[in-house]
Amino acid sequence: MKEHLHVIASVEPGSIADELELEPGDALLSINGNKIEDVFDYHYLMNEEYVELLVRKADGEEWELEIEKEFEEDLGVSFENGMMDDYRHCTNQCIFCFIDQMPPGMRETLYFKDDDTRLSFLQGNYVTLTNLKDKDVEKIIKYKLSPINISFQTTNPELRCKMLHNRFAGDSLKIVDRLVEAGIIINGQIVLCKNWNDGEELERSLRDLYQYLPNLQSVSVVPVGLSKFREGLEPLEPFTKEDAKRVLAQIEAWQRKAYAEFGMHFIHASDEWYLLAEEELPEEESYDGYLQLENGVGMLRLLKTEFHDALAMEGGDELFRKVSIATGKLAAPFLRKFMEELKTKYPNTEVTVFDITNEFFGERITVAGLITGQDLKKQLKGKNLGEKLLLPCHMLRSGEEVFLDDVTVTELSEYLQIPIEIVDSDGAVLLHHVIR
Repeated sequence: MKEHLHVIASVEPGSIADELELEPGDALLSINGNKIEDVFDYHYLMNEEYVELLVRKADGEEWELEIEKEFEEDLGVSFENGMMDDYRHCTNQCIFCFIDQMPPGMRETLYFKDDDTRLSFLQGNYVTLTNLKDKDVEKIIKYKLSPINISFQTTNPELRCKMLHNRFAGDSLKIVDRLVEAGIIINGQIVLCKNWNDGEELERSLRDLYQYLPNLQSVSVVPVGLSKFREGLEPLEPFTKEDAKRVLAQIEAWQRKAYAEFGMHFIHASDEWYLLAEEELPEEESYDGYLQLENGVGMLRLLKTEFHDALAMEGGDELFRKVSIATGKLAAPFLRKFMEELKTKYPNTEVTVFDITNEFFGERITVAGLITGQDLKKQLKGKNLGEKLLLPCHMLRSGEEVFLDDVTVTELSEYLQIPIEIVDSDGAVLLHHVIR
């Protein structure tokens, strides 16, 4: 049996661990005699006011330590493996999986498919539940872990098995009943594929999921992303303007029902549907506090609100500025409107918004987060970019200044001979970068 060795990477000065003379390289073996499988076991067991630790020092000596502390007071360490366990990879072969639509030759981490429910709680990932064992469900319920983010796709068990290419995908839906019964809060997602889980199948899913309110506090419906690298994959069609209008009509009908009964809108369409249907974005109140921002639900509405509020606080000036912004085709029209409104207070500020065509993944991909450095190089070379170029943070790998194709911000800046500023997804921050 694999021994769980949780090696300490760092010790916080002045912490309990520091007082106990624990050091990097020491391994935590157990808490109160319990083996620690992952980070959730660690935090749950460390919550108590009295704990007994078994620690193996770097030289092999084992220490038994008794600690009296405040409730929920932490030991004050970080571990070499933040999960304190191996990551669980996805066992599905979903017809809509974007990782399967990646070209060869990119960095290895981009091809890793995770379906680890623990990452749902730690990082907000959406999971299919097909990896969950009974003991995992019991742990979620025992530790009262919430919210969990679930990729439903459909509530039709047979169809879910087909879409995920997993014969257990239908049965895993039964886990939702146990979670709801235990009071676990859930956010859901449906990746909509034309002629698969739309139309009557979407209606069935929304009807079934409605029974889980209010524990199921939100469900986003997003259109499948189709790159140009789909050879050998299940043929999928893009949605049309008329399709988008039908999807929005379905969603809005269920929103009215949910709001009347629960005071929440429950089901939300991602921004792409409104742009494709050429319809106005809903008002801010329709997003229930923006529970599904990471799925592109309300991102443009929030950006607009933040930008307008920030602009209203500014006094304006007549300084001459020339700034450029590069983004995806999805957000570009909105940013152009924002920059037109900017001129009411900053008449001499000129901002050019470049909408970048995604030649790398294909023109159907319109979000900024999948734009590569090489497309930016190709399409901005020789353009009058002014004093500086602004890029949204979504284009970069989290915590790093690197694009999906490993081009760095520094490399792009040197290639274009222009200073580049990375802008967080906040309208006030965007305004600040333009006028400061």
